[in-house]
Amino acid sequence: MSRLLIRGARLLGAEAADLLVDDGVIREVGSIRVGSDVEVLDADGLVALPGLVDLHVHLREPGREDAETIATGSAAAAAGGYTAVFAMANTSPVTDTAEAAERVLDLGRACGLTEVVPVGAVTKGLEGGELAELGLMARSRAAVRVFSDDGHCVHDARVMRRALEYVKTFGGVISQHAQDPRLAGPDACCHEGEVSGRLGLTGWPGIAEESIVARDVMLARHTGSRVHVAHVSTAGTVEVIRWAKAQGIDVTAEVTPHHLALTTDLLAGYDPVYKVNPPLRPTEDVEALRAALADGTIDAVATDHAPHARQDKEHAFPDAAFGMLGLETALSVVSEVLVQPGLLDWAGVARVMSSAPARIGGLAAQGRPLSEGSPAHVTLVDPDRELTVDAAESRSRSRNNPWHGRTFRGAVVATVYGGRVTFDRGATSRTHRPLTTASTPGADL
Repeated sequence: MSRLLIRGARLLGAEAADLLVDDGVIREVGSIRVGSDVEVLDADGLVALPGLVDLHVHLREPGREDAETIATGSAAAAAGGYTAVFAMANTSPVTDTAEAAERVLDLGRACGLTEVVPVGAVTKGLEGGELAELGLMARSRAAVRVFSDDGHCVHDARVMRRALEYVKTFGGVISQHAQDPRLAGPDACCHEGEVSGRLGLTGWPGIAEESIVARDVMLARHTGSRVHVAHVSTAGTVEVIRWAKAQGIDVTAEVTPHHLALTTDLLAGYDPVYKVNPPLRPTEDVEALRAALADGTIDAVATDHAPHARQDKEHAFPDAAFGMLGLETALSVVSEVLVQPGLLDWAGVARVMSSAPARIGGLAAQGRPLSEGSPAHVTLVDPDRELTVDAAESRSRSRNNPWHGRTFRGAVVATVYGGRVTFDRGATSRTHRPLTTASTPGADL
């Protein structure tokens, strides 16, 4: 593997320094002089962050390669600054066996654009009854540590208790899609309130999320195990998590970029691109989520990147599939709604988009400080660059992009994964011999 010098980057937005990378590891940090045999990436004025980590991504393979593949999803992840993504289990077949988890792992490694980490299902077939092969998945080559029935809630308290007890034995964590099916059934598609009533859409009340989270943190306290709350969307859930952490309960939580930036008012036009589960919420919830992320009550940003083929998304709003794209735009959204208003600095962004998700997911080689001896996973951000989103230019195979046409200030311009440049927006200059940028196999642009 060739040597790489990242020159003049502002580490976590602070003082500028050079990073010398050799054999996939940061070997030296400071003011570094190199010979002509070293590739140089000019990062003057750019912010260097540890490679971003996403706890919640739907890559659709196997089963729905018409919507996304591990190759196209990996390319989108690299373009978004990600050096690790957790691939959710709701594929076809479901990732509920060791063999299925290892297949996802191997496909990700074959792409080589980002670390693809399989998430195992909590229950067989995501059916909420019998536990999946939790221990076998944990002991497999995939070394699964995060388990989720995402898309479905583990709504049976006894099953959830058993799952928490089981994963405790090997340091795993249950990531819960909190949705009480009796309070928000499969037809619920809009935050329950004035907008849902006016539009005639089935309501999805916040209590359907909050009641499950309250139950699960109590189960986590009872079992002494870890629970992670996926895609937090309400101020009430924030209150429950804040209380639980104050009690010393081992709970972590994530929030999506779209729940940090978009509100239920966007549904007025019945555009199915804005149909997501949990639904977009009112402004007061969005403000509570931003504050909770800034103060550490919510630990991480996770995209819930959910690509869909056109035939599944382009329907009347109640019939369209849930979900939206997020990998390529997450950093820009966070820059717009949190960094620029002063709620987070760039060190804070590194916390919520890199180190915290890596810790929650058990990835020892990710989210590390940009210091000597750390793996060379680096994201370079231009904090002043304006990015206008064009859905047609996405590296994802799907086009259900809620950010199309919006302009953000702050953009990923390069991603380095294991010492290799896996994405370069063209804003960085190179000296000495040209860099070899990793290909994006399978991209359907």
